[in-house]
Amino acid sequence: MFPPPGRKRNMRPIPETENALVLRTDFSNEAAWEDARSAITAPVGDFEAHVTFVSDPDYEGISKADLLHALEGTARSYLFVVDEKTLADTEHPILVLDLFEDHGRTFRVIPHEMWSVENNLSIGNMDFSEFADAVDDDGVFRGF
Repeated sequence: MFPPPGRKRNMRPIPETENALVLRTDFSNEAAWEDARSAITAPVGDFEAHVTFVSDPDYEGISKADLLHALEGTARSYLFVVDEKTLADTEHPILVLDLFEDHGRTFRVIPHEMWSVENNLSIGNMDFSEFADAVDDDGVFRGF
């Protein structure tokens, strides 16, 4: 499925979206994907995450390095990724990838707190590092 190291993987361009992008890279558990999607879009009080989901098997198993390469030159400053760990863990911690401030830095966020990350990063109210520096010992942001 993947080329040997050093050879680029051919895939569709990652789409530009008006909202924050949630890219699915694991297709092993459809029920967990639907649970994660529902949790991401569930309002939290008056707040909600404004996201567009991309669920395309062409992106299955894409590496962080390939994602960073595919998103070079994009106006997007971060990306949400639903990967194997997201779907295997009952908390569904979504990977958040920095494409701007500290290019390539990551942390995970539980769906219940995605609204906070998305809303604040989208309007530049907070920096990626403020969330990444506030994770629990396991690297997951569960709120301030």
